[in-house]
Amino acid sequence: MKLMNLEFTLIAHDTFKIAGSKVIYTDPYKVTKSDEADIVLLSHEHFDHLSLEDLKKVIFPGSTILASPLCKDGLKGVKVKDLHYMDPGGKHRVGKVEVESVPAYNLNKFREPGHVFHPKEEKRLGFVFTMDGTQIYFAADTDFIPEMKSIKCDIALLPVSGTYVMTAEEAAEAAAAINPKIAVPMHYGAIVGSVADAKKFKSLVKNCQVEII
Repeated sequence: MKLMNLEFTLIAHDTFKIAGSKVIYTDPYKVTKSDEADIVLLSHEHFDHLSLEDLKKVIFPGSTILASPLCKDGLKGVKVKDLHYMDPGGKHRVGKVEVESVPAYNLNKFREPGHVFHPKEEKRLGFVFTMDGTQIYFAADTDFIPEMKSIKCDIALLPVSGTYVMTAEEAAEAAAAINPKIAVPMHYGAIVGSVADAKKFKSLVKNCQVEII
């Protein structure tokens, strides 16, 4: 789907192929065909975000991987042009593409009492990146966190399935705070959540255009 000046393909779950002057993949998972990604963004180490089997389908010797430090063990032996680990607040440039890593964590999604699935201190990431003049926010696995209020973007890719991430209602609140031109729901249909969550999100968002890919 063409959004602004870039081509977006939702492959599964949190996996997007975003094509412009570069080809960017987010958290490759359930990839069905081989490709060559200029840039791969890895938000954290969980199997549905760092899948070596899927990653190997999209990297080639010229790829750059930008990843959370939590991915170090999972990426041992991976050979690409550049492999760079980023803490929240880090910045990296790949050609003309500017990438900033931002926090992604839970506030109210608990593995067990007192222990959330994605703790803030473990440094899982979302990413804000600019390609061809369009700024995209890939939120990854997160709740509606205070840091979102300072994020600026044209297109926001937001999880909507609940359980491990924002519910559709919480994602709509996040969209209102971020105020992008376009919001795209994700993180449904593979492990948790369904198209119904995406449609609910679309029905709740009033401040911007919503595209279900």
